[in-house]
Amino acid sequence: MFRDRTAAGERLADALVERGVTADIVLAIPRGGLPLGRAVADRLDAPLDVVVASKIGAPRNEEYAIGAVAEDGAAWLNEDALDRLSVSDSYLASEREREREVAAEKAAAYREGGRPPLAEKRVVVVDDGVATGATMRACLRLVREENPASLVVAVPVGPPDTLDELAELADEVVAVERPRNFRAVGAHYRNFDQVSDEEAMSYLA
Repeated sequence: MFRDRTAAGERLADALVERGVTADIVLAIPRGGLPLGRAVADRLDAPLDVVVASKIGAPRNEEYAIGAVAEDGAAWLNEDALDRLSVSDSYLASEREREREVAAEKAAAYREGGRPPLAEKRVVVVDDGVATGATMRACLRLVREENPASLVVAVPVGPPDTLDELAELADEVVAVERPRNFRAVGAHYRNFDQVSDEEAMSYLA
């Protein structure tokens, strides 16, 4: 159980240092990832920026993610869910473009200027936890397309199966806790209040 996101970020930073992880840049997934990203970036003495993705909701059930798309259009799609729900190509195309615009607008709001170059950089991507990992997967695809020198996922908590799947997209996955009885990210925090945009942006200052 983590006290709050900042405390989780400090424990995550400890774990990264113990594993010998170094970084040229830390990318946090807003909004919840930014308090942790600040702690990690400070400990690794690296600049902090954001990488943004937006989930694609299922037809008639927007809360159920059938994929996610990053700010540049890089996407991860849950092929099993697409087949099971018989999602049409037209629905997927329109929702994918809509969520790409959402992600791009959010990234522009958080970031002054364009996204920093990631080629040949040691990149650490941070969030406050993963469940299905849809958003994280889309973000990792964005980063991987830019040919970083290394790509590390860093989260305080996530289910073992999701973390194992993320390891196929990253060079290393660092997680403080891997509970087999995982229910939801927020269940592993004493304080998991929503982070406002204003608070999230303050961590980038």
